[in-house]
Amino acid sequence: MSRSSLGAPFTDWLRERAVPLAHVAPEAPLDDLEPLRGIIGDARVVAIGEHSHFIEEFSLLRRRVLRFLAERCGFTVLAFEYGFSEGFPLDAWAGGEGAEEDLAVHLATAVPVGLTEPLQWVRRHNRTASPPVRFAGIDIPAAGGSLLPALTPVVDYLRRVDPETVPAAETAIRIAATFAGGSAAVAAPAWARLPAAEQDALTAILARLLVRFRSLEPLYADRGGRHDYDVALHRLEGACHGDHTFRAMAGLFAGDGLTADTSARDAYMARSVRWHLERSGPGTRIVLAAHNAHIQTAPISFDGRLTGLPMGQQLHRALGDDYFALGLTSIAGHTAEMHRDEKAPFGFTLGDTPLEQPEPGSVEAAFADAGLGLGIADLRRARTEASGHPDRIRLQSTYVHTPVLDAFDGVLTTPASTVTADLRI
Repeated sequence: MSRSSLGAPFTDWLRERAVPLAHVAPEAPLDDLEPLRGIIGDARVVAIGEHSHFIEEFSLLRRRVLRFLAERCGFTVLAFEYGFSEGFPLDAWAGGEGAEEDLAVHLATAVPVGLTEPLQWVRRHNRTASPPVRFAGIDIPAAGGSLLPALTPVVDYLRRVDPETVPAAETAIRIAATFAGGSAAVAAPAWARLPAAEQDALTAILARLLVRFRSLEPLYADRGGRHDYDVALHRLEGACHGDHTFRAMAGLFAGDGLTADTSARDAYMARSVRWHLERSGPGTRIVLAAHNAHIQTAPISFDGRLTGLPMGQQLHRALGDDYFALGLTSIAGHTAEMHRDEKAPFGFTLGDTPLEQPEPGSVEAAFADAGLGLGIADLRRARTEASGHPDRIRLQSTYVHTPVLDAFDGVLTTPASTVTADLRI
C-alpha cells in the first residue's frame, strides 16, 4: 500500500532537502558524500542501481559510493549482478591471488557491465585495508547465459560425495552445453529451439538432483564438509532457477508466459545476497550493485500487468530497514538501448539513444523543476514530509510506472548520462 503524506509538494521538498554533490569521479574527495551516512543509517545492505547498463556516469558514481561506503562506513562486501558460481575466483583475485592480468581472463566471457574497475579498486584497497573488502556474485549462472558455470563444479563435487549421481549430472551438462551462450539473449532462444524432450530431461534431472541434495544433506556434509555442501547446493539452485528462467523467457517472447514468471532470477539473487550475509562475519555490510529494476522494493508492472517481483522487494521483506535501495537516474543525456541480435557476440547490440525531456510525474522531472543536477534525495524522509509523490522513473529510454517513494529509499541523479565509449559489443 502506498504511503501518503500531507507535507510540501515533492518538487519544493527536493529544492530544500536534496543533498547536492560536488564530484562524479571515483578518486575525488569524499566529504560531499558524508550526508549519505545518515541517509542509509544502519542498513546492512545498500543497493546502488542504474536505470540502464553501460552508462559512464552511473559506473563512476557507483564506484565513488562504493569507495565512500568501504572507506568511511565499514562496508566489507561488494556484491554484483554477476554469477554466484563465477564470483569465487573473482573474490580470490580481489584478495590478491594471481597476477593483475588474470582479471581479463576471468571476465573474458562475461558481458562487460562495469565490473573491471570496481574489482581493480577492491584489489588495491585490500593491499592495506583491514578488514578487506570481499567480492560476491549473486546471479544465476552467466546471468542466464549458460548453466555450465554452476553445473561443472557441481559435478566435480558429486564425484567426491555421491558418485552414483554423476552420470545424470553429466547428461545435464551435455544438454546445457548445446545452448550455452555469452548472455541470456543468446542462450534463451537457443534453449527454445531444443526438442521438448531435451528441455524436459534437463529440468527433470536438475529437480531430482536438487531434491537428493536436500534429502542427503547430513551425508553430503559429512563426506565433503559443511562449506562445500552449502556452496554446491546454492550452485545447483542457481542452475534450477536458470533453467526455469529459460522457460519463462520463452513464454515471454511467445506471448503466452505466466504472470511474473521471470521473477525466479530475482528470487535467486535475493537469496544469494542473504547467503553471503549469513555466512560472513559479524558486522558485515554489503554494497550491492544491480539495475534499478532489480533493486527496487515495489513490484514491476507494464500496462497494468504484473511482470516481476524484484530482488529488492524480496530483500526488503526479509531484512526490513536493513535493506536500502538507492536508485540512480539521469535528467537528460543518452541511454544504451539493447536490441536483440543473435549474430552479435552477446546476443544484442546497443543503440546510443537520446533521452526525451523528463515526463511529467517522473522523479527526473521533479529534480529538473527543482533546478537540481547532481544530488541525492532521502526518499524515506520524503515519505512523511512531502506530497505529490512521483509515479515513474526512467528505464532506459522509457519509464517504469511505480510509486517511486515506495520503490526506492533514496535516489541519486546526474544531470546527463552518456553511453560508455569503450564497449566491445
